[in-house]
This record gives sequence, structure tokens and C-alpha cells, in this order.
Amino acid sequence: MRQFFLLFLFLSLICAQTTGNEFGKISLPLGKVSVKKPKIDKWGRALPGQKVFVGDYIRTLSKSRCEITLKTGGKVRIGENSELELVSADIKPMEKNYNANLKRGNIWVSAKAAFGEKKNVSVRTPTAVAAIRGTKYRAIADSAESSVLIYEGEVDVNAAKNVVEAQGKDEKDTPEGKPKFKLGPVDEVKGPTEVPGPYEVSLEDWIKLVEGWQINVRKDGKYSLFEFNKTADGELDFVKWNKEQDAKE
Repeated sequence: MRQFFLLFLFLSLICAQTTGNEFGKISLPLGKVSVKKPKIDKWGRALPGQKVFVGDYIRTLSKSRCEITLKTGGKVRIGENSELELVSADIKPMEKNYNANLKRGNIWVSAKAAFGEKKNVSVRTPTAVAAIRGTKYRAIADSAESSVLIYEGEVDVNAAKNVVEAQGKDEKDTPEGKPKFKLGPVDEVKGPTEVPGPYEVSLEDWIKLVEGWQINVRKDGKYSLFEFNKTADGELDFVKWNKEQDAKE
């Protein structure tokens, strides 16, 4: 009887820890989509309705996509040949902060905040960090250069080399020395007063982008900022699919 009680107590503690770290659930896996737990090499097939937690990795192969519904509402979708790490989920009654790391591929974020609520969904790529403020954006991750495109509202963007993740990574481990900013909610951001020539200057602070703008950030922090062609962008299959999914909400 005592052994049964101890086993029950142990399992209860494990479940409580897991539930507290819930990021969301797999709401729409299409094609070959896999999930991997931290510190485990084996990938398992993603199933509809499957809960995902902080520390999990989600991967898509060719001709595959995946939609993740955040625990408190909102959607994150990744395109084919993408890999996403779920970094953190800090959920409070009127403030929700999610952080994810897009190691490669394409991601679409659509997460509107409820009235009076603050919702921040930050996505880190190898070269940039984008912090959503209850709006919609898309990011494309590559080891040499990343792009962020804004479809609705405002998005704050910074170079990845300036931002340290909130998971306790040692600042001395960053290649560019001590980073300037912590990854998390951005309190105040100034919009660009002047658009520099492509890749002429480095991104040294948070910059606010609005609907219709795109920023490309290279590994060295230098960037290009411009208005993207909405007509041509709207013809992309991944963009069409996301807009169709958003229209169902």
C-alpha cells in the first residue's frame, strides 16, 4: 500500500510539472510532422490534439506543415522543412509571453490579445528576434540571413546577437560578447525615422515595423528594410494557406 502511494505521488508530481510547462497543442499536422522531447534523440509522429511543452521540438519534412494552437489562444504555423523549438511559456492572468526558436524554415504567427490583455509571442531565428504584439507576421529562418514580414499590426525586431534568451544561458557564451537585451516583452520601441541603404548599417536596437514592411537581417547584424510586394507575396502557397486558416477563426 505504501509503495502504491509513493508511486502515485511521484506520478502526480511529474504530471504537475508537465502541465505547468504546457505551450499548446498540435491542432493540424499535415504530412510528415514529428515531435521530439528535450534530451531525447528519437522523433515521434505528431498527432492531432497532442499537447506540446516547453523544451519540445517540432519538425516538418518536405510537403508538410503544422499548426500549433497556443495554450491561451492564437496560432503558430510552420511550413515545410522547418524546425521549431518551444523555449518558454510564461502565462499570467492578463499577460501571456511565449518564446520559440525557429532553427530553420518558415513560420506564421497569428495571436491577437484579448481586450485589456498583453500577449507577446517572440520568435528567434539564427540572425533575428521578432516580438509580436497581438498581431500577424511571418519569419523565414536561415543560418546566414532571416526575414520578417508584417501582415497586421506592429512587430518589434532586433538582431539575434543583441538578445540573450531568458532560459539562463550564460552571456559569455554569446559570440559577440555581452548582449544588450533580454528576450521578453519589449517596453518601448521607436520606429525607424530614416530607412538606410540595404545592409549599410547594423541593427543595434529594437526597431518597430508596421503592416506591409519587411526586414532582412544578416548574421553580422546588418539589415535591409523595405515595403514588400503584397501581390507577389500573396501568391505564395504558404501565405495563401495561412490566410485561409486565419479566416476560419
